[in-house]
Amino acid sequence: MTDVEIVEVCPRDGLQNEDRTVPTADKIRLVRDLAAAGARRIEAVSFVHPRRVPQMADAEAVLAGLGPVPGARLIGLVLNRRGVERAVATGALDEINYVVPLTDAFGTANQGRTTADALAELPSILGLAADAGLRTTVTLAVAFGCPYEGDVPVDRVREAARAVAGAGPDELALADTIGCAVPADVTARLRAVRAVCGLPLRTHFHQTRLTALGNVHAALLEGVTVHDASAGGIGGCPFAPGAAGNAATEDVAWMLHRSGHRTGIDVDAVTGAGRWICDVLGVAPRSALAQAGPFPATAPPRAPG
Repeated sequence: MTDVEIVEVCPRDGLQNEDRTVPTADKIRLVRDLAAAGARRIEAVSFVHPRRVPQMADAEAVLAGLGPVPGARLIGLVLNRRGVERAVATGALDEINYVVPLTDAFGTANQGRTTADALAELPSILGLAADAGLRTTVTLAVAFGCPYEGDVPVDRVREAARAVAGAGPDELALADTIGCAVPADVTARLRAVRAVCGLPLRTHFHQTRLTALGNVHAALLEGVTVHDASAGGIGGCPFAPGAAGNAATEDVAWMLHRSGHRTGIDVDAVTGAGRWICDVLGVAPRSALAQAGPFPATAPPRAPG
C-alpha cells in the first residue's frame, strides 16, 4: 500500500475561472473544510494582478482571515517577482508555486512573459522564497499541449526541466493545463524529465477530455505520488481556452483508495465540500462521485495523520 499525496487546488485553480465572485468569508470556509476533510497541502490563493484574475483579488484578505490551519500547509501561486513579494509579505504561507510556461504564446497570454523570461527570473524567485523560509514548487504549464501552439514536444519539456532542476527548487510539477494528455503522453514526459532531473515530481491534470484519472494512474506507475486535484472537479485557466475542470479530489481519492493506496482524504467530506462551493458558485459539481456516490457506500478509513 502506497501513501499518495493530493494537493488540493480548489480554492485557487477551482475558483479562478468562475464568473461568480466568491466572498472572502466563503473562501476561508472552503480552505478550512478541505483541511478538515484531510487535505494537508492546499493551494489557497494566487498573487496575480486583480484586473487579470478578479476572483483572486482578495488573496491577502483570505490569508489574514484564515490564520494558521492546523495540519495543513498553505500554498500561494505566483507568476513573477511581484507575486513572490506579495506572498512573502503576508507571512502566512508555507510554500509558493511558480509557473513556467512552455510555449511563448501561452506565456504571453497567461503572464505576459515568454518561457525564456520565466526561466531567467527563476533564480531571483527562488532566492526570495528561500530568504522567507518558503518551500518552492515550479510548475511547467502546458507541458502536454498548448491552446495556441498545439502539441508541445517532449524535448521542450525535458530541456525546461533540466533548466529548472539547475536552479534548485524543492519540487517540479508537470501541468496538463488544457486537459489534452493521455496516459502514453504522461509516461513519455515523466521518463524524459527523470532522465535530467532528480527533483520530486508532481502532476496537475484536467478532466477536459475525461483522461485525468488514467493520467494519474500512469504517473503512479512511474513513481509519482503527488497529484493536484480540486474538490467538485471545478477549475480552469482564464487564459487557456477549453481548459475545463480539474481532476476532482473525490474521484482521485476514491480511485486511489480502491486501488489500495492511502491519501488521508475523507471522500465523503471532500465531496460535501465540493457540493457546497458549487452551490456558492451556482454551478453543478463536476465530479463523478458527486453524481454517483462512492462504492461501497462507506468510504475506506483514512490513514493516520
